Amino acid sequence: MWRELAAYPVELPDRTVAEEELAALNAMTVSGAPEAPRLHASLLLVAGALGSVSALAPALAEVRDCIGRFGALPGLPSPREPVDGPPGPTG
Repeated sequence: MWRELAAYPVELPDRTVAEEELAALNAMTVSGAPEAPRLHASLLLVAGALGSVSALAPALAEVRDCIGRFGALPGLPSPREPVDGPPGPTG
């Protein structure tokens, strides 16, 4: 993700937030005992900062998959489970 973000030429208002959270994710995983809630919180910040940039979507999906390996949060689907969309029109 870092490489793709560094290579992305467009100025992003929340690039610094994404870079800081990617560094935090790296530090958590290197420490050997990352906590799933903190990993998911960082993922949300990175996704919020970069989620609308389609060129970075594949790298963001890889980060999400990696975090999913540490376990889903209670009450939330794992990254590999489909999420139901809003109900269709009734009538």
